[in-house]
Amino acid sequence: MFPTVREVLALDPVRHGAPRLVAGEAGLDRPVRWVHVAEVPDIATLLRGGELVLTTGIGLPADDDGLRVFIGALADVGVSGLVVELGRRYVSGVPRVMAAAAERRGLPLVELRRATPFVRVTEAVHALIVDAQLTELRATEEIHQRFTELSVEGAGPAEVVRQAAELSGCPVVLENLSRQVLAYDPAGESAELLLDGWEQHSRRISPAGRTAYDQDSGWLVTTVGARGQDWGRLLLRWPAGSELTTPAPVPDRAPGPEAGRIGPGAPPTRLTILVERAASALALGRLIRRDAEGLERQIHRTLLTALLDHSRPVDEVALRARALGVALERRHLVGVVVRYRADEPAAEVGSPGESGPVDPEAGPARLRDLSEAVGQALREAKLTGLSSAIDDQAVGVLLALPDAATEERALAAFAAALRRNRMDAAPPRPPDAVPARPGVPVSGVGSARSGVPASGVVPGRPGVPASGVGSARPGGVTGPAAQAWPGVPPQARTAGPAAVIIAAGSGVGSLREARRSLVEARQVADAARRDRRDLPIFRLPHVGLAGLLHLLRDEPRLQTFVERELGALLAYDARHPREQLLGTLRAYLEQGRNKSAGAAAAHLSRPAFYERLARIARILDVDFDSVEACLSLHVALLALDAVRTP
Repeated sequence: MFPTVREVLALDPVRHGAPRLVAGEAGLDRPVRWVHVAEVPDIATLLRGGELVLTTGIGLPADDDGLRVFIGALADVGVSGLVVELGRRYVSGVPRVMAAAAERRGLPLVELRRATPFVRVTEAVHALIVDAQLTELRATEEIHQRFTELSVEGAGPAEVVRQAAELSGCPVVLENLSRQVLAYDPAGESAELLLDGWEQHSRRISPAGRTAYDQDSGWLVTTVGARGQDWGRLLLRWPAGSELTTPAPVPDRAPGPEAGRIGPGAPPTRLTILVERAASALALGRLIRRDAEGLERQIHRTLLTALLDHSRPVDEVALRARALGVALERRHLVGVVVRYRADEPAAEVGSPGESGPVDPEAGPARLRDLSEAVGQALREAKLTGLSSAIDDQAVGVLLALPDAATEERALAAFAAALRRNRMDAAPPRPPDAVPARPGVPVSGVGSARSGVPASGVVPGRPGVPASGVGSARPGGVTGPAAQAWPGVPPQARTAGPAAVIIAAGSGVGSLREARRSLVEARQVADAARRDRRDLPIFRLPHVGLAGLLHLLRDEPRLQTFVERELGALLAYDARHPREQLLGTLRAYLEQGRNKSAGAAAAHLSRPAFYERLARIARILDVDFDSVEACLSLHVALLALDAVRTP
C-alpha cells in the first residue's frame, strides 16, 4: 500500500523539521503516490493527483485571492497534502487565509518550523513507495500463480470464489446475468447480510466498463465469459473510505483535467488483477469437462459432443462411429436423453426433506451408474447407437434404427429395459435391507454398488422385480412391491414420479440433422423435471412454453432477453420497493390485457391501475396497444419466473 500523509509526517526526516498540522486533519489518511517540490504558483497543472507538495513558499502569490486560488487548484487536482517550510517566505506561520482555504477543502497543510533538506524527505517517501510497489508486484505474482493452478486443475466456481476471497480478504460473489447468486464467500462476514435482497442490490451496481469499481456501493465488478459469450459477473466488495484504500492506477495519458485523478476509495491495482484472473479461471473452468470413463465411452462422448457443438465434420463422426461398430449412415436417428429429476444425490435418499453428509463422489458415481444402466438397456433391447454422459446430470443416446416405422417400438423397448434395471417405482428400502452407503442413491441403478444385480431381481426374493411392480394408491404401494418389503408401513411405501426421466427428440433421416434431435431431447428432459407426471417417455408435445423457458433458464441469451425487455422496470422496482410495478404488468398481461380485470387482480382502483400502466409504458418505452410488444413482455415475464425458479 502507498504511505499516507500521516505516515509520512512520522518519518525521521520530516520529524527533524518539527512539523505542525495547520489544517485538513480529515485528509491525513490520504495515500501519497509521489513527493513533488514546487516553488511556482501554477504547479497544479503539472500534477496528476496523489502527490505530497513540498515548498518554501517563495513563489506563492502575495495576495489573499491568489493564495485561495492556489489552494483550490491543488485540491481540485487531488494532491495528498501541502508542506510549507518556514523561514524563507513565511517566518512565524503560513497566512491565515491559506489555512482557512485548506481547511475548507480538507487539504492537509503542514508547517515545517525548522530548515529541512527536502531531498531527505523525498528519498524516504520514495523508498516507502518502491517497497509498496514491490509488495504489490509479489501479491500480483501470487495471484497469477494461484489462479493458473486453479485453471489447470479445473477447479469449480465455489473453489475459485473461495480463493479470491482468501487472497483479497473481501467478500466475493459470483452471479449470473439474471442477478442470481451462483457462488459466494463472505470472507468471515455474515452471509445473511451479504445476500439479503441480493437481486435488487445487484441491479443498483452498474459501473461502466467490463471491469470497474462502483464507488457508491463499494463493489469491484468484472464480467465473466469466454468466446464472446458473457454469462455472469464477479463482484468483490471493497468499501469506499476504508483505511486501506489506495489510489487507483493512473493512465499514462490524461486527455482532460478529470482524467487520471486519484480516487480516495478506489481499490488497489492488485484487486483489479485478482478479480479479472478469477473471472478468467471461472470462464475457463466452464469450458473444461473432466471425466474418468473408459476409452470406448470416451469416444462415444467425443462423438456425441462433436454432433452437439459441431466440433468435428459429420463425415468424420460417421467414420469413427462405424469403426466402433455403430453404423449411423442411412439410418433413422433418434436423440434420447436420460437424466435424474434431482440434481443432488441426497434428494433421492431417505424421507422428504432429510439431509445428511453427501459423499463428494456421489454425483459422478450415480452418473456412471446411470450411464451403465443406459448401456445395459440398449443391449437388452437389442438396439445400437452412441451413448455417453453429455453433462454432469444426463446421459445422451443417439439411436440408429433401420427405419422410422420402428421408432415407437424401439423407444418403448428401451424405456422398459431401463426401468427394469432401476428401482424408480419401488417403495423406500427398509432401513435394514441394505446398509446405508454415503453417496449411493437408494433408487440407484442395479449394480454391485447399489446391492441390486443388473438382472433387476432383489436377492432372496425370487420373482420380485427390482422395479417394484405395484400400484401407487392413497394408502401406499400395493401388490408384489408391498409383499417385497414386509414390515414396512403402507404410508412409507408411497410411490411418486420416477426418479429418472427419459426424453426423446424427433426422429431424423440423416446424421447432419442428428444434433437437432439430441438438443430437442435434452430440452424436453430438462423441462420435464417440473412435470410430476410419470410418463414412460417424454416428447416435445408434453412440454409447454413455461417448461421450454425453464429448461433454457441458464442460457445467457435468454437472460439477456429478460434484461433487455424488463431490466429498466426491475431496476425501477429496486429503487422503489414499495411500488413493485412488475406485479402490475403481470396482472395486466395475465388477464389478457383487460385493464378492468387486471386492476381487480392487482387489487387496485382502475385510475391507479391505469396510472401505473402509463408509468410502466414510459419506463419500458413500450406501446401496450401493440400485440407484438405485449407478447414479448409476457414471454419475458415467463422467462424471468423460469430463471428465478430452481
